[in-house]
Amino acid sequence: MELYRLTAVEISAMLERREISSRELCGELAARTDEVEESVGAYITQTREKMLETADTADSRRASGGPVTKLTGIPAAIKDNICVEGVPMTCASRMLEGFVPPYSAHVAESMAAAAIPLSGKTNLDEFAMGSTCETSALQNTKNPHDLSRVPGGSSGGSAAALASGEVPLALGSDTGGSSRAPAAFCGVVGLKPTYGAVSRHGAAAFASSLDQIAPMARCIEDVALLADVVYSHDARDAMSSPEDVKKDGFFKNLSAGMSGKTIGLPEEYLSCVDGGVAEAVKSAAKTFESLGAKILPISLPMLRYAVETYMIISSAEASSNLAKFDGVKYGYRAEGAKDIFDLIRRSRTEALGEEVKRRIMLGTYVLSSGYYDAYYNKARAASLRIRAEFIKAFETCDVLMTPTTTGVAYKAGSIVHDPARMYAGDVLTVSVNIAGLPAISVPCGFSEGMPVGLQLIGRHFGEQEILNAAFAFERESGIKNIVADIGGTGR
Repeated sequence: MELYRLTAVEISAMLERREISSRELCGELAARTDEVEESVGAYITQTREKMLETADTADSRRASGGPVTKLTGIPAAIKDNICVEGVPMTCASRMLEGFVPPYSAHVAESMAAAAIPLSGKTNLDEFAMGSTCETSALQNTKNPHDLSRVPGGSSGGSAAALASGEVPLALGSDTGGSSRAPAAFCGVVGLKPTYGAVSRHGAAAFASSLDQIAPMARCIEDVALLADVVYSHDARDAMSSPEDVKKDGFFKNLSAGMSGKTIGLPEEYLSCVDGGVAEAVKSAAKTFESLGAKILPISLPMLRYAVETYMIISSAEASSNLAKFDGVKYGYRAEGAKDIFDLIRRSRTEALGEEVKRRIMLGTYVLSSGYYDAYYNKARAASLRIRAEFIKAFETCDVLMTPTTTGVAYKAGSIVHDPARMYAGDVLTVSVNIAGLPAISVPCGFSEGMPVGLQLIGRHFGEQEILNAAFAFERESGIKNIVADIGGTGR
């Protein structure tokens, strides 16, 4: 049996029946990684020894009747902008060369408490700034379904590790679609939580008002189980919500019933996508209708301003957040600087990539005297309008349904040097972050032999509603747990 093709739920049942041990599972997944990682390039750092130590802990707990969860002993990967104590964190940047966090992020602590082994830290666009995973300063990650294409960004390494069968669970982050777009491109599932539902403590800040850590897997049940582990209040994150979103568990409350539900389909979201993507989404709408849901055409006209609003707000916050990377306290330090100002200038010039510099400069510009009102304040006003449109839509709809991306995975090198086109590719996802809403991308078909993602958007703290809708679609369509034939093109 090829364990790498199984879901976490299937593996969990085998562990409970003592058919396999966690150490055996980790060994088989490590062998799969050895087989495909050179082609895919999902990991920046692998943590084999740490993974096996936690696997032994999980096996010991099960043998002694100790505390376990359904995910105890099942490995997960973590995006390399999330701290794990004692494991190097690079944010895929030369700026953090040699940095080893002295503490773990809240989500990493939660996973360690559940004895979920860490398989490694995954690649990303540098400081999570990019849509293709090509702005990484350290390596290129390829789409397992077609190695000539990108896995999406910025959580491309996590999505690729899942799609290639290297690991069944992963954490990404999502600032403007950074988990959902890679999930769509790689044929996996990515959940963007409601803002404040998952602690950001220990995650490198890109745009603080938009960032969220995101559970990812190859099916809805697995994402629900991982969300059950990482969703919790954390006093170390000032924006962490005390609301018990998961109540007694997302997984426990999964339901495939859609009868009587109303799903809004914004016309603007279908008007800007490729034909194959539009057809897959229209087919998904018919699937929901067959389950008893009503599809209601709606309008969200503020979509036309979403990318500009997002770029101004996110770049302004990035300019502030990344000011601390200056070569003084840790990370890259330029040699031969003549004074402190020369040290900071040269360190940032030499260690930061072009895309990161571009966003810092844009953010600094819109925050500068004379331009703050003209750009930043207008973007904030637009963000309130976008949020208001979503709130109004949920007066008549239970869930909103859109494509996740405008097309399938790009060919490598095709847009990374065209910033305007790269930013425009996030048009369908950024408004969710601006509004602070939960959303999930689930595979809904194929176009050009590549996966297509369906995005389901919920009310604030409406994770259970979108998980249930995605679960119903997944069961009815049969599209789930897609493991790529590495080097092939398609399923």
